[in-house]
Amino acid sequence: MRLMIKEYSLLSSADGRLGGPLIGFHALSSARLGRFALVFLCSMLLLPAQPSDLLTPPAKLPGPAPKLAPLLVEPSGQAIASQAAWLRQRAVLLTQWQDAIGHFPARKAPLETKILSTEELPDFFRQHVQYQIEEGVLTDGYLLIPKGAQGKLPAVVVFHQTTASQAKQVAGIDQSAPELMQGVQLVRRGYVVFCPRCFIFDEGGKYADHVARMQTRHPDWTGMARMTWDAVRALDFVESLPNVDSRRIGGIGHSLGAKEVLYAAAFDERYKVAVFSEGGIGLGFSNWQAGWYLGPKIREPGFRLDHHQLIALIAPRAFLLLGGESADGDRSWPYIEAARPVYTLFGAPASIGWLNHRTGHRYPPVARQTAEAFLDAHLKK
Repeated sequence: MRLMIKEYSLLSSADGRLGGPLIGFHALSSARLGRFALVFLCSMLLLPAQPSDLLTPPAKLPGPAPKLAPLLVEPSGQAIASQAAWLRQRAVLLTQWQDAIGHFPARKAPLETKILSTEELPDFFRQHVQYQIEEGVLTDGYLLIPKGAQGKLPAVVVFHQTTASQAKQVAGIDQSAPELMQGVQLVRRGYVVFCPRCFIFDEGGKYADHVARMQTRHPDWTGMARMTWDAVRALDFVESLPNVDSRRIGGIGHSLGAKEVLYAAAFDERYKVAVFSEGGIGLGFSNWQAGWYLGPKIREPGFRLDHHQLIALIAPRAFLLLGGESADGDRSWPYIEAARPVYTLFGAPASIGWLNHRTGHRYPPVARQTAEAFLDAHLKK
């Protein structure tokens, strides 16, 4: 096996950015000045949110705030005021969530990576690769490598939304939704990008059929357990690439992909940053009760977990929530607010943020640019 990983140089990080110096402004005629001002105003509307803007609460919540269990309180009722005390509490929460979704294998099977195809595009290479997540269980995805890159590069795992073209969309093979070709957008910023396929898009059967097949091997697994384990193995593959800096790997996902990146970062600390776009952060915001996610038990009266705890498990690593007033929006703010004290405890208040772009279940330019600036800030240091 030989992956195309040598002698590529980093593309200009200016790709896709807006703005620039206002050169020659004083020399413009009044007519040209008016046109310039209009263009400049429109471009400003698309500028990414600055870090200071990513923690501004909404003016008003659309309904009553959810009742989220406080995070910095021990079972005894004593306040948690130290990092050591939080780490003990974190271990308890991690165990509770692992019990809820299912336990991962004690040992990892060899990846046994195989290249299925290779394409050379104008500014990057794209490889379709296959690898093993468990003994005898294979999956695949698309590896995107910038041309001319040299040395160890940051990397991003891009999780696709629910679409018939699965990972082909984020990898740029399916070009019907350019807005969501996130893998292509990021490889053009100089990242090594990997776009894995979600298991519910395995061949032969519906989503529930794939879950049932999985549960013959792992009776206690929910769909999120399999998705999370797949995210762990996707990161194993990315770490195996000699041109990737294993200290600088992040994840991003939209809709279905957002759900995956949330759990991936909560359960695998190698994900240094997670961007969650329109996944429905609250358990009641989306179809989390579906069998290919968490199952109907989350609607039972005794289920007391919620996703502010997973955001806290990610702390102090970076987490950004993007909403559009569809799956996420102003009602998502309490989940950010609930996790913020944990980030503050670790001296990392700027590592958590949110943006409501108010354009629906989309990944519009302002969301893209905010996400890319956030990834750059945490992975390109």
